[in-house]
Amino acid sequence: MGRMPKPIETPVPSRAELVDHLVRTRIAGDVATPRDNNLAHYRKLANGDRHYWLGLELGDRWTDEQDVLAVMAERCGVVDDVAHRFGQDTIDPELTVAGLDRLAARLHKAALDRQSVLLATGHPGGLLDVHRATAAALRAAGCEIVVIPQGLVADEGSVWQFADVAVLERGATLWHTHSPAPMAAILDGLAAHDRPQPDLVVADHGWAGCAAQRGLDAVGYADCNDPALFLAEAEGTLQVAVPLDDHVRDPRFYDPMVAYLLDAAGLL
Repeated sequence: MGRMPKPIETPVPSRAELVDHLVRTRIAGDVATPRDNNLAHYRKLANGDRHYWLGLELGDRWTDEQDVLAVMAERCGVVDDVAHRFGQDTIDPELTVAGLDRLAARLHKAALDRQSVLLATGHPGGLLDVHRATAAALRAAGCEIVVIPQGLVADEGSVWQFADVAVLERGATLWHTHSPAPMAAILDGLAAHDRPQPDLVVADHGWAGCAAQRGLDAVGYADCNDPALFLAEAEGTLQVAVPLDDHVRDPRFYDPMVAYLLDAAGLL
C-alpha cells in the first residue's frame, strides 16, 4: 500500500490579502443574502420570534427593528440606511478580519491555559471544516477537546460529534439548524454525567447563543441575517461574533480565513 499524500497546506494571507479574498469569494463584501431577507429577520427578532433569538434571552431590549439594524450596521457592516429595503446588502470585510483577530486572541488564551473547548456547528455544509481545523490546532496546543456524552437527542434528531465538532444528525444527514436545543442537550448531558462545563465554546447559530446565555465563554460566526449573536456581543453575553456569509459556494473558500485565524492565535 502506498503512503498517503500529505494534506495541502494553505498559505497564511496578509490582512490585505485576506480582505481581498473575502470580497472575491463573497464571504464578505457584496454577499448573497438579499437585503429584504436581512430586514425580515431583524423584524422577526424585534417582534419576539424566538427562532431568531438563537437561544438567547433578549427580553424587551430589542423591540425596534431599527435599533437592530443600527447594531448590524456597526458590527456586521450591512447598509446603514432604513430606506434601503431591497437588493444588495453587505458585510464589511474589515469587520470580518477584526472579528477574526478578537477570536484569535480568545483561542490564544485557551491554548495558553490548556482550556477545555467544545466546538459545534449548525451550518455543517459551510463551517464544519472551519471548526474541525480549529479543534485540531487547539488539541495540538494542549487543549482538551470536549467529548460529548453518547445518546443525546434534540429536535427529533441525534447530537453527535464528527471530526471533533458537535452536529445535529437526522436520517443519516447532518442538519442545518438554528436551534439552541442541541447545545442544551450537550450541556445538560455533561452535567448529568458530573462532568465540567467547557471553558470555551466555539460555535455558531443557536449552539453559540445557548452556551453564551448559560454564562459560558462563547464565541461564534454569524451571517448578516442572524442578528442575535451580534446583539449578544454588543450586550457582552457573547464574547465574539465574527461576521461572514456562513455558506458560500465552496467551503474551501474558508481555508485562507482559517489559516489567518490560527496564525494570529499562535496555533500554526
